[in-house]
Amino acid sequence: MPALMTANRSVKTGTTVLLVAGALALSACGTKAPKQLPPEPGPATTTQTPGQPAGPVPGSQADFLARMMGSDTIHFGLDQYDIDAEDQAALAKQAQWLMQYPSKRATIEGHCDERGTREYNIALGERRANAAKNYLVSLGVDASRLSTVSFGKERPVALGSDEASWAQNRRAVTVTID
Repeated sequence: MPALMTANRSVKTGTTVLLVAGALALSACGTKAPKQLPPEPGPATTTQTPGQPAGPVPGSQADFLARMMGSDTIHFGLDQYDIDAEDQAALAKQAQWLMQYPSKRATIEGHCDERGTREYNIALGERRANAAKNYLVSLGVDASRLSTVSFGKERPVALGSDEASWAQNRRAVTVTID
């Protein structure tokens, strides 16, 4: 038994020596400062080529967001999934953009506030996403270009536990697919 203890002790000592030697070797591998520092950054330059339009690429998600100016998101009342007049105006703007780019597809995300069970909010988020999708289809957008997903309460945009935060989280968001 004493021989076994001595062997274990020598293995532990050998391991410790290797770890210390490795740490010392790594600490000796510092980077040297360059002889000359790079110049200070100058004024910003653009990489726009002549004839290229300024701003986002037409038909891109960035273009969609720029043109929607917040109308990519519609909001709902507590436990509601109906499309009101304000939502109709936002969805009409989305439909107009989608009709301009007939090869673009979109996903409509349904979201809820933090109240209620996970299962209830997933189902409510799905009803909200489908309500937005159905309205876009009624405006002439081909249903095969639209998909829906419900995130329930899993992706809040406002983290507070008050009515103002909850109202921001009860939403459907349209995201174009590139």
